[in-house]
Amino acid sequence: MALINPHINFNGNAEEAFNFYKSVFGGEFTNIIRFKDVASSQDPAAEKEANKIMHIALPIGKNMLMGNDVPESMGRVNENENRSKIVINAETREEADKLFSGLSAGGSVEVPMDDSPWGTYFGMFRDKFGIEWMVDFNPKFNG
Repeated sequence: MALINPHINFNGNAEEAFNFYKSVFGGEFTNIIRFKDVASSQDPAAEKEANKIMHIALPIGKNMLMGNDVPESMGRVNENENRSKIVINAETREEADKLFSGLSAGGSVEVPMDDSPWGTYFGMFRDKFGIEWMVDFNPKFNG
């Protein structure tokens, strides 16, 4: 069975927020990836954004709370709208493809399903109702 997990966008304070969530829920981060960690010569990280969070994850029971800082080049996050995404953690690549294909029908794909720099199989889209989704398969946990 797939799990559905929240993902929150921040305007540069994701690390502060997640340290707060960690102080409340306990546990340890499974991932902290900064923009500089995935930068390349073709896609360098802006100096003022290099240490901002590209991906952070905090397990809460069988669920995962995830988030990131939105790069300034993409504009500020409207904190009353488009701040969260629904994340589905699939048990297999095939389930990830099926869910991505089904839910994105009639919507707009932002990131096609593919292997991610952080080691998962990942895609992102906005469905035909305007809801934002991420589909992720992690072979380390579901291989």
